Amino acid sequence: MNTHDNGAKNTLLTPGNVITAIILLVGLFITVLRFTKGIGSVTALDDNNPWGIWISFDLLCGVVLAAGGYTTTSAYYLFGLKHFRSAVRPAITSAFLGYAFVVFALHYDVGQPWRLVYPIFVSQGTTSILFEVGLCVFLYVTVLAIEFSPAVWEWLGIKKLRSLVLPLTIPLTILGVILSTMHQSSLGALYLIAPSKMHPLWYSSFIPVFFFISSMFAGMSMVIFEGILAHKGLHGKMDALHLKQADGVVLAFGKASAFVMMGYLFIRFYGVAMDNNFKYLFTGYGLWFLVETIGFVALPAFLYAMGARERNVSLMKIAAVITVLGVVLNRFNVSQVAFNYQLDASERYFPHWMEIGVSVFVVTLIITAYRFICTKMPVMYEHPEYKDAH
Repeated sequence: MNTHDNGAKNTLLTPGNVITAIILLVGLFITVLRFTKGIGSVTALDDNNPWGIWISFDLLCGVVLAAGGYTTTSAYYLFGLKHFRSAVRPAITSAFLGYAFVVFALHYDVGQPWRLVYPIFVSQGTTSILFEVGLCVFLYVTVLAIEFSPAVWEWLGIKKLRSLVLPLTIPLTILGVILSTMHQSSLGALYLIAPSKMHPLWYSSFIPVFFFISSMFAGMSMVIFEGILAHKGLHGKMDALHLKQADGVVLAFGKASAFVMMGYLFIRFYGVAMDNNFKYLFTGYGLWFLVETIGFVALPAFLYAMGARERNVSLMKIAAVITVLGVVLNRFNVSQVAFNYQLDASERYFPHWMEIGVSVFVVTLIITAYRFICTKMPVMYEHPEYKDAH
């Protein structure tokens, strides 16, 4: 008995678990400080910079990186691509957690978090883009929760609830695509009202289109990236079907990403041409714009295309990592680097370490929840009682 207890303790006291525990403790400390002392006690925000890293990372990046949900379910349920079957539940799980924790993280950023539900249930400002974003995210979190629930009902052995949800799969998938199209683009449309504050290379009337199209290849690349991590940490939880289809998912999503990214690259430069902003390409900001578009869009698109031609899964995985980093870079460029670019360095926003701590805390919660779900529930494998019934 003592030997078993010592083994359990040794299993828990791993470097990863210790680091996770430290991050969670620090995050809880900052959380208490935030909600007892106010938002000003843990941020570097001011009247010139009311939106900081929590909007850039927790919201903009969180939403776009959770787009794997609608891209994967569309591929499997709407386009009938059966080789995506094993990827559906992991994608829905990550999308649900991503959106749920986006809403959770927003409580830190809203001055009066108890009023977060007001736009939906109390005072609807229907002419506001933020209202549309909030409503779509609220509805899409609900859709994802229902799509995710069969794994929970199978885990708990509640067959009646599972049988009630399954007929809703196609309608929910269609609704998820509609809602994603709306709020992914609307997040970009938020910045249309600030033409004088954004650098011309990132400001464009096409920015809603940029945000939506980039969400397509971001979602597909994130599915590949998550697969890389899952195969390292959760390999033992994967069944034969998941292992068999893994490379096919990478090749198919990589090939699709290559096409979408080349189209995205074209319209980015088309936007520059439409506004006659080529002269800005020969400035410091122009160089950074080229780093983003060439280094993190054109390069991974080329790697994806090469991987598709050579059927090189490893090359596509490298492209996926670069693409994910590039999407994060783009969202930070739009919301931080290019925003308020005309201010002096002393007036520019730089996040407080506690703001970064909260973001790390939220990401750690997502990873911890994802690992728990995939360890306990039939996500990476099919439940033996429901074989071929998904």
